[in-house]
Amino acid sequence: MGRVSPLLRRAPKNPADRTVTLIGKPGCHLCDDARETILRVAGELGASFEEQDITQDAELHRKYAEQIPVTLIDGRQHDFWRVDERRLRTALGA
Repeated sequence: MGRVSPLLRRAPKNPADRTVTLIGKPGCHLCDDARETILRVAGELGASFEEQDITQDAELHRKYAEQIPVTLIDGRQHDFWRVDERRLRTALGA
């Protein structure tokens, strides 16, 4: 019998072990909408939530200024501009 790739053996992560990061800035209505959706989904699934302000970090501003709000899951870009609740739930393993 052949060997199974380690990638295929990995179990999906538990949503409670995931971190959702919102990168945005004050006064951004899309950021407010994204925050509301992320807080609801993360709260229901037990995922951690953190927020980063591009006006306080030159590198984040350089990288994401034209895409905010940007959503990361475990440090990897998931979405930008709008957060689709169903897509976020799926990405978190729900």
